[in-house]
Amino acid sequence: MSEIRYKPIGIIHSPFKEPYGTPIQSAGARGIEGVVEIFPEYAEGLKDIEGFSHIILIYHFHLSKGFSLRVKPYLDDQLHGVFVTRAPARPNPIGISIVRLVRIEGVKLYIQDVDIVDGTPLLDIKPYVPEFDIREVDNIGWLEKNVNKLHKTKDDGRFKN
Repeated sequence: MSEIRYKPIGIIHSPFKEPYGTPIQSAGARGIEGVVEIFPEYAEGLKDIEGFSHIILIYHFHLSKGFSLRVKPYLDDQLHGVFVTRAPARPNPIGISIVRLVRIEGVKLYIQDVDIVDGTPLLDIKPYVPEFDIREVDNIGWLEKNVNKLHKTKDDGRFKN
């Protein structure tokens, strides 16, 4: 397969100037505010977004350098395959976050529950729809014993290369 290229549609602004200390998931970043600035040529794509309380941001981990196929994730002290973690150092450094859409002013989307570093390139936005996105699951693997640590866990620099 040939190379795949994406072009950012905007920039995400947040209070986090570096990965260290950033919440590791948007569920652990409740109330933290940010702004998504959409580039003017994509403004028309925002039509009707105000009807959604939550959106999914898909972005490029622009500070990620390299990857390993086995990583020690933030919520555990054991090595796991990168594809069963949400570690930022990945073969394709793509991140996703579900955030609350607070208001829109032109090409600026004011959001909450931000777990993203300032200046992160935005690749896409999708509406969050519980009927589409929520699933009842039987197992959550190694996270079963660690998911309770989410709200107190922050980036500790372990993926800095």
